[in-house]
Amino acid sequence: MKYIGRKALIMLVTVLIVTMLVFLAFRVIPGDPVLNMLGTSATPEKVEQLREQMGLNRPLPVRYFEWLRDFFFGDMGKSYTYGIPVRSMLADKVPITITLTLMAFVFVVAISIPLGIFTAKHEDKWYSKAIDVLNQITMSIPSFFVGMLITYLFGLILKWFRPGGFVNYKSSLVGFILYLIYPAIAIALPKAAMTVKLLKSSVLKEGKLDYVRTAYSRGNSTDEVLYKHVFKNALIPVITFLGMTLADMVAGSIIVEQVFSIPGLGRLLITSISTRDYPVAQSIIAIIACLVIFINFLVDVLYKTVDPRIR
Repeated sequence: MKYIGRKALIMLVTVLIVTMLVFLAFRVIPGDPVLNMLGTSATPEKVEQLREQMGLNRPLPVRYFEWLRDFFFGDMGKSYTYGIPVRSMLADKVPITITLTLMAFVFVVAISIPLGIFTAKHEDKWYSKAIDVLNQITMSIPSFFVGMLITYLFGLILKWFRPGGFVNYKSSLVGFILYLIYPAIAIALPKAAMTVKLLKSSVLKEGKLDYVRTAYSRGNSTDEVLYKHVFKNALIPVITFLGMTLADMVAGSIIVEQVFSIPGLGRLLITSISTRDYPVAQSIIAIIACLVIFINFLVDVLYKTVDPRIR
């Protein structure tokens, strides 16, 4: 419990620091939301009046702690551009981005675990070396470029899906899932290649330890040693990496959403930054940051469960 309590305290401190940095960042970047809202009709009197109305004249620490309090109670303020609650703007976007991220993570696990074990088991075979080369190539390609290739090949040439033809989950859940398969694969492929390489290295490293030789001396077959002994220990560093991968994919999905014209958090974030709509932009970044921090906390807890040395 001390371990979990310590990690929880670190998580809370990290959230506090990250939200503070997010809040401050949007106060120092060039651009004035008041001038954007007033446009050509801006006069010193109108600017001062609107600043007072929006609470922008109050001290920065006061504004931060009020925003932080309201944020964790679900009140993210109102959009400067549209004048509606930020929470209502994000309500339809968050499920899209989270679903895309989780689908990509499932693909990473489904591809990397079997392939990592297979390449380690057949290390000296030519097809294992061919997979290694393919892995190196896949790791070097960014997810957004993979998305562009998928769009061109499967969307424009093979016509397996219609680029830009996003289907909302409210109108058709099946159509929504089917459309997200391609961007999820684009996000997953580079991460899966990294995981395959890590798992293979971990399995080969474990295979050289003394307990493996002892297991063979007791008459265990290669598969029994691999799956009953080596795999569990080799999986420990992979679990940590998968947790980091999931956290990274939360942010990475935002970029891929632009390639596939998915109306998730990514498009809204870019639009809100360009229009200096700070309540929307800082809320999206804070949500993503909190998700990443919470996922890392869960990974730490899971790591303790899996690795008896920490217990």
